[in-house]
Amino acid sequence: MKIIDIINQNKVTVSFEVFPPKEWDKIADTKKVILEMVKDNPAFMSVTYGAAGTKSGYTSEIAKSIKDGGVTPLSHLTCLTSTKEKIDSVLDDLEKNSIENVLALRGDIPKDFVMSEKQYYHNAYELVREIKERGNFCIGAACYPECHPESADRVFDIAKLKEKVDCGVDFLTTQMFFDNDAFYNFREMCAIKEIKAPIIAGIMPITNAKQIKRSVELSNCSVPKKFERIMERFGDKPDSMKQAGIIYATEQIIDLMANGVNNIHIYTMNKPDVAHRIMEGLSSIINE
Repeated sequence: MKIIDIINQNKVTVSFEVFPPKEWDKIADTKKVILEMVKDNPAFMSVTYGAAGTKSGYTSEIAKSIKDGGVTPLSHLTCLTSTKEKIDSVLDDLEKNSIENVLALRGDIPKDFVMSEKQYYHNAYELVREIKERGNFCIGAACYPECHPESADRVFDIAKLKEKVDCGVDFLTTQMFFDNDAFYNFREMCAIKEIKAPIIAGIMPITNAKQIKRSVELSNCSVPKKFERIMERFGDKPDSMKQAGIIYATEQIIDLMANGVNNIHIYTMNKPDVAHRIMEGLSSIINE
């Protein structure tokens, strides 16, 4: 099923993100994670692409496992360091396995990477346009509620986002954020600039205080005073921090839903128990 059709049903949806293992001999462990997560009936599950040295073929394998588990998969695809031939090969493989949803990403810039004249891809919109030409895929893209780290300012960032969406994006998924007001402001600016693609709100439960530094670096998000106090009080108590992080994320989601945000994406960090506890906290809300 195409994700745009899932999120256009005018009901609450909660989806999960997982990542593949770095090594093939760990693929069975990741598949066990998938089997646990599908029990919570997420609307769809996304799988990241080539992160932290992961080979792209692992992403396709995990996407197939999600599909075999009865859940719609969304396969990430990054393009910055890929050739056109490599991208075509991955898309061919996805089509062969009836995986019809792709999250088109530029990808992080590797350390010491230098953009050359021979570089085929420079931005995500080029990948979006290429996937769109195939005609068979539902295309998602990423967005930053608090501005992309490489953007000069919010005005420039929103303009670049519109350019990407106009190339054929069907839906957007935000990077993680901890301040819902930042998301509401971003949503309003998108509406003003006539960015009409539905926006899925991305939420990461912080269950370990060490997560927060890396999370902020990746998403350029701010940390509200409320959450800073939680980390100050519980950061050195693993069980307490885990519970507090799950509760904070659940409360974020409830507030979003109360303000008309029907589509939520949880960055699970491959932790089925965390995803399950959030779904338990939302059970009546999701099924209303």
